[in-house]
Amino acid sequence: MPKIAEIEDTPNPNAKKFILKEPLTWGITHSYDNAGEAEDDLLAASIFDIEHVTNVFYVDHWLTVTQDGRADWKELLHRVADRIRAAPAAREQSARLTAAAAAIPPIDLSPGDQQRLYMINGLLDEQIRPYLQGDGGDLHVIGLEGNRLTVHYQGACGSCPSSMSGTLVSIEQLLKTIEPEIEVVAV
Repeated sequence: MPKIAEIEDTPNPNAKKFILKEPLTWGITHSYDNAGEAEDDLLAASIFDIEHVTNVFYVDHWLTVTQDGRADWKELLHRVADRIRAAPAAREQSARLTAAAAAIPPIDLSPGDQQRLYMINGLLDEQIRPYLQGDGGDLHVIGLEGNRLTVHYQGACGSCPSSMSGTLVSIEQLLKTIEPEIEVVAV
């Protein structure tokens, strides 16, 4: 039963970030855009049972909930907090989550492209993801085809207007320092 340390605003007015005193996961991200995607995740499914919730994203010590803009935050926060407190902490579910993460197939790339992707992810880990995570979101690399990198925003970043414009341009400019011809596309 994770305890909530703090609830923070995010740059997205329709998203709030819950900071927890103990982790929900050990580094495994969970991002869902609807109840159907979350049906196998008890915590996320229970949050989607709350009217107006449009996205649930969590990893380690924090969880971000996005709503459709029609809910009263005060009431919604209480209902989400109850669901978080009822969830198992990471130590209770780590074996199941680790097995599920290991079952995800790797991206099918040539050895050269695997090295490129490794360098790209290293730069994203170092200079982009900490800021996105600080705002209640994250970025997942979907694929690399030629000079086109496909990414998916998670959590508060998923529906934030600035993530699709300014942030995406900044990410592309940063990656051009190691891949001058790269094009970054968000899906």
